[in-house]
Formats: sequence, C-alpha cells, structure tokens
Amino acid sequence: MKEPQMLEFAAEQFVGKNPKDVEDIILQTIEGHFRAILGTMTVEEIYSDREGFAKNVRAIAGPDVSKMGIRIISFVIQNITDNVDYLKSLGVKRAAEVKRDADVGVAKSTAESGIKTSEAERQHMEAKYSCDSLIAENKKTYEMKQAEFNQEVNRSKAEAELAYDLQAAKENQAIKLEKMQIEVVERRKQIDIEEQEVSRKKKKVPTATLR
Repeated sequence: MKEPQMLEFAAEQFVGKNPKDVEDIILQTIEGHFRAILGTMTVEEIYSDREGFAKNVRAIAGPDVSKMGIRIISFVIQNITDNVDYLKSLGVKRAAEVKRDADVGVAKSTAESGIKTSEAERQHMEAKYSCDSLIAENKKTYEMKQAEFNQEVNRSKAEAELAYDLQAAKENQAIKLEKMQIEVVERRKQIDIEEQEVSRKKKKVPTATLR
C-alpha cells in the first residue's frame, strides 16, 4: 500500500482522536491477533521459537492495521513470563538438555578422538611393521647377493690360483724337459767327442810288421 493511501486511511480512522486513543486502538487490534496466534501454538513452541511467533504476528496483524494507515515496521518479543514458573521450568529443562547434549557431544567427540587415535596408532604400527619387514627383506636380499658375490669372487680367485698353479707346473715341466733335452744333446756331443778321441788315438798306434 502506498504512503498517500495509508495517510488517507489513518485520517479516516483517527480523525478527532488524541495520541493515547490512537495507541490504545492499535494495541487492542494487535493484541487480538496476538491472542489468536497464541491459540494455535503450544507454550514450548512460543518459548523456543520467539522469532517465528513474532513473524506470525507481523504477517497476520500487518494487513489489518494497514487498513488503519499503520505499518508494523518491527515486532520483537523481548520476554515471556507466566505465573506458575512453567516457562522457567522449560528453561531449566532446556539448559539440562543442552548440558546433556554437550556432555554427550564431548563424550562422543572423545570416543571418536580415541578411535581416531587408535586407528592412527594402528596405521602407524602397520606402516612401521611394513617398513621394518621391507628393511629386513632388503637386508636379507643384500646379504644373499653379497654372499653370492663373495662366493663368485672366491671361486674366481680359486680358479685363477689353480690356473696359475697349472700354468706354473706346465712351465716347470717344460723347463725340466728342455734341460733334459739339453743334457741329452750335451751327452751325445760328449760321446761323439770321446769316440773321435778314441778313433784318433787308434790311428796313431803303429801297426806291427810281421817277419
């Protein structure tokens, strides 16, 4: 509704009335809607959802008071009381529920934290075991490779030493054979020399003349 129209409605409704009368009329109108809305809500709903209750009042009473040229700009419930302390009991109950929920939340959080900690420790131990196993396996593989290498080195060394000994024996045998052949040759030369000497001496002996 536009401002000029609302001013026209207000002039029609409140012409000749003083501010106190205007205030009483508006309050009575809003209170009527207020009681009607209260009848549709439980005490717990009113107490726990004040903003929702105030919104209902603005939504329902707003169009009615606008016909008087009045607009509800703000409607806030500051406090709710009763004569038998029922609302106070609700507050105590709600506080207890909040505390209970908080305690449950803390306990749940602690339990979840403990579970996560245990899970983290388990994963850590599994990772450590896996790492240790891998290290042990690598160490075992290394030692086996090292043993195989040492065995190969020792075998190669033994083969080299055997080959050296065999070659040395062959060379010694060849040297001995060569010496024997030299001795044979020298002996034959010596025999030839001796035979030549014997033959030479025989030629020098005079032949006896027969008479």
